[in-house]
Amino acid sequence: MSHWPLTPEDVTRPAYRSVAQGIVAAIGAGSLRPGDRLPAHRDLAWQLGISVQTVSRAYEELIRADMVSGEVGRGTFVKSGPRDTVEIPWHRTSASRAPLDLSLMTPVHLPQIADAWRDALQRIAAHPPHETMFALRPGETLARYGAAASAWLARCGLIVQPARTLVTNGVTPAMFVALMTVARHGDVIACEAATSHTLKPAARQLGLRLQGIAQDARGMLPEALVEAAAGSGGQMKALYLLPSGAGPYAHVIDRERRAELARAASAAGLFILECDPLGPLAPRRPPPVASFAPERSFYFTGLTKCLSPGLRFGILAMPDHLAERTVNRHLSVSWMATPIIAEIAVDWMESGLADDLLQAHRKELAARNRQAQRALGPESAGFAYGLHRWLPLPEGLGERAFQRQALRNGVAVATGANFAVTDRRPAIRLCLGGLGRGELEQALGILAALLPMPGHPPG
Repeated sequence: MSHWPLTPEDVTRPAYRSVAQGIVAAIGAGSLRPGDRLPAHRDLAWQLGISVQTVSRAYEELIRADMVSGEVGRGTFVKSGPRDTVEIPWHRTSASRAPLDLSLMTPVHLPQIADAWRDALQRIAAHPPHETMFALRPGETLARYGAAASAWLARCGLIVQPARTLVTNGVTPAMFVALMTVARHGDVIACEAATSHTLKPAARQLGLRLQGIAQDARGMLPEALVEAAAGSGGQMKALYLLPSGAGPYAHVIDRERRAELARAASAAGLFILECDPLGPLAPRRPPPVASFAPERSFYFTGLTKCLSPGLRFGILAMPDHLAERTVNRHLSVSWMATPIIAEIAVDWMESGLADDLLQAHRKELAARNRQAQRALGPESAGFAYGLHRWLPLPEGLGERAFQRQALRNGVAVATGANFAVTDRRPAIRLCLGGLGRGELEQALGILAALLPMPGHPPG
């Protein structure tokens, strides 16, 4: 697939990945040259018969791989300059062996997930609700699914009335809506020194600037946040946090530090954007930061990371006084959540399947994190129910070189540069959910063998 333009026949599942691979292959073959402008998201989506969101995700992957650049108001362009290799961990030619992929953060492929989907679809097919088949007005979906969204937020430790919730097609659309509500082009968003890989391209698309804030072993320093806000000349508008283990460092911030950060944001006049894709996956965790300052907080979570990748059901909790503006921003980019997916999500919650799957995920992830800790040693950071580990690399071992070496040995990993804002220390992120237990053991063993032994220089 080295031709350009792509055709609908070139698109395979997952669609975003095949689109990105097709563009990479076209660049490698010279069909796309440095400086060429890629089609607008909507135009390419129409040409290929896929969603605009799928094209956006493909372009984001290419931006993170430094293959293309997104310029606000101008478009997306092929970057110039020679490359020794394609820097997308999962890219491979059709003739090569598929790597053991630790680069994508997905839940464990539990065998009971397939049964859960089949059972839910059969129940819905037997009694299809009118709203699912014919809903067009967003208010109808909110009325039907708002109570379930509010109940799920309660499991996450946040008590919110349905009127303060917004159902979205996953966490990323919720993040975009929150950013669009609180900030405008040129504003500054405070975040951790390494943050979500989706926040960085989102900020570029919206013309926002990210500023990493200093931290200690417990997380972001509240006093550093206040100082940075004071020095921004009023341009810092919000604080973006991943406090519950989903951030690159896989760190769960304690209750006291969460309260301190909420007070610091309030003192600095900042909105709080709390991203929590793992939701209630970790039991007995501290309450959300949003619970300490609900009047200025946007909290968003979803079911994709904690239950099933295909369940694109996100929930955005918003302040009362910004509810109308937030809903209008959502209308402009997504209109409303997909009713059939929301129907399946509610079915899982009401039937008890969601609780059963949560418990199964917890048990499996606890075993996998112990497995990773044994293989990689105490340097790998994570927590008992996390989906990934963060592994700082020894001095003298570059992350790009390690990534290429790992891929040559059959393992795909993500580099720390994908997440870095101000933290440039070399590291890799290893996701634990996408492989079977035996494959994971094999991949971890390969990575452990590539790391230098104590007292020996990097290989």
